[in-house]
Amino acid sequence: MENEKRYNQIEAARKGIITDEMVRVAQVEELDAHIVREGIAQGEIVIFENKKNVKDDKKICGVGKGLRTKVNANIGTSRDWINCDEELEKLQMAEEAGADAVMDLSTGGNLKEIRAKIINAAHIPVGTVPVYEVLHTFCEQGKGIDAIKEEDFLRAVEQHGEEGVDFVTVHCGLTLDAVMKIKNQGRRGGIVSRGGSFLAHWMVRQGKENPYYTYFDELLTIAKRFDLVLSLGDGLRPGALADATDRGQIQELIVLGELQKRAFEAGVQVVIEGPGHVPLDQIETNIILEKKLCNNAPFYVLGPLVTDIAPGYDHIVSAIGGALAARYGADFLCYVTPSEHLRLPTVDDVREGVIASRIAAHAADVVKLGNKARRWDDVFSSYRQKRDWKRQISLSIDPKKAQELYEGKKPSIDDTCTMCGEYCSYRLSEKTFQEMEKGEKTEV
Repeated sequence: MENEKRYNQIEAARKGIITDEMVRVAQVEELDAHIVREGIAQGEIVIFENKKNVKDDKKICGVGKGLRTKVNANIGTSRDWINCDEELEKLQMAEEAGADAVMDLSTGGNLKEIRAKIINAAHIPVGTVPVYEVLHTFCEQGKGIDAIKEEDFLRAVEQHGEEGVDFVTVHCGLTLDAVMKIKNQGRRGGIVSRGGSFLAHWMVRQGKENPYYTYFDELLTIAKRFDLVLSLGDGLRPGALADATDRGQIQELIVLGELQKRAFEAGVQVVIEGPGHVPLDQIETNIILEKKLCNNAPFYVLGPLVTDIAPGYDHIVSAIGGALAARYGADFLCYVTPSEHLRLPTVDDVREGVIASRIAAHAADVVKLGNKARRWDDVFSSYRQKRDWKRQISLSIDPKKAQELYEGKKPSIDDTCTMCGEYCSYRLSEKTFQEMEKGEKTEV
């Protein structure tokens, strides 16, 4: 075992070195550290930890093949709602609810100050979308989009890496050719990615290719310096079921696969971002395509959302899609809150979103990881059968809510709830089996 900070995770893995980070991931995942090292060496596992953001109280987060499905929570200000203290509350709530990582998507206020406070307060890895910084900076300066230069896009990534961000979304696969494909095809939802729409607008106005694509080698140099994980963004993800798995989305995915290979060869860790709004019957196809085209790189999906018509309940819609996506091989779920498509989420929305995504992730892991994930369910079920309310509530995915609901209507019989009371099936079946053993007749 060796924790040489002069090595990036991929470099260490290729040299046969097991870093402290690999050991920590292995311990959390109940795996041999050699399996983690091999996964990183193959580009199938990544570890979110910027060399400039190593903290003793920071939870390790490995994402990829053979690991538990992880959950990300998005927080951050908007131009209409700037309250850094509230975003820090959201961070705390996301951590308490069990998020594995958080992304600061702030677009309003002093972004650098907000980001610094979030990075300093976080006990889990922090991700960002540097292109927001580019757009925000020039808007605040009163300059138009035409004033933005190619080097500004790279400078923002470097700045975030220097500040200690662990992973960044960069829309490298959004090419002029892909934009033309969806224009010619026609799209119900257009370009719904905020970063993607901004980049597409800049590209068309400037008549230039995407700087993150043109200068991808320079981007790799920046990422390698910090061991910054590049989350290759899906700027053309579908934002409506009608647009799922269309020309633009697949064209971008093909390019991302080519870029993933270049990044891997350069020793830079990469995850691939995926859709979006996708019907149930297309989710497995999307996972297969990503794994095939992107060399089995970890897959990070937003949802996917399996219907367009449920504002206010999109955390449920996302959990349905997320469970299927993770079961078929997605590695990292980006949560969706009840506020999706409607407003900036509240602190309570963050909690609801994280729990919904964690349920989806665990449901998939029961299938993907087998008994390692199922142990939780089996122990919980034994306490439920015994009507041990204290232990089953403490083991539930959201003990606070379970406790509140149970105590909200107290039962007249201590070992039951108010749904069944004296007709509790567990209680009656226990009595049945006890009397069968004694050879007695059973009466209700």
